[in-house]
Amino acid sequence: MRTQETLSVDQAVARAVALAEAGGRSVVGIAGAPGAGKSTLARRVVTEVVTRLGPGVAVQVPMDGFHLANAALDTLGRRGRKGAVDTFDAAGYVALVRRLAATGGTDGTVWAPDFDRRVDEPVAGSIAVPRETVLVVSEGNYLLDQTAPWRELPDLFTETWACVVDDSVRIDRLVGRHMRHGRDHEAARRWAVEVDGVNADRVTADLHRASVLVRT
Repeated sequence: MRTQETLSVDQAVARAVALAEAGGRSVVGIAGAPGAGKSTLARRVVTEVVTRLGPGVAVQVPMDGFHLANAALDTLGRRGRKGAVDTFDAAGYVALVRRLAATGGTDGTVWAPDFDRRVDEPVAGSIAVPRETVLVVSEGNYLLDQTAPWRELPDLFTETWACVVDDSVRIDRLVGRHMRHGRDHEAARRWAVEVDGVNADRVTADLHRASVLVRT
């Protein structure tokens, strides 16, 4: 197994700034288990690049925008496993990343979906990625998964980063998140361990495929 470079958050941000300053379109994929800090890292990267280089230069596009709607999950009997690999529109996400990674294409602004945690639903056409954007940061659990169509993603990304963090810290983050969205402490911890935990095991098994590790 190859040795992966491990970066601090500050080093990862500096690496992203360098990618943006190089010109052209770069798309960075940030993978990691639930609660590993992917979204926090993505927001910090985009904020820093925009601060240095100007509005619209960097945009965050989360994989979570491709969650299946709750009504669809109810129909499939998968609402209780929301967040599992089969509860996303994987082909739709891969198609979007392919569009975002294409440089010199005919697309103008590309519109991507977001995920609204307040209502626990994806929201279509929420995020604008103008042609002038030089850095797109996309984060999600399954960016390094080896099943189809997820396995196409590493070849589409300019770089893939894997967030790594101690399990106890990760679970505490998840419990806090679930409580902020309405679960009591017992239910929040049960979901973090029993539902998120299964997904975390799957994600962690593939983190060796990332370009670099980021200690979050």
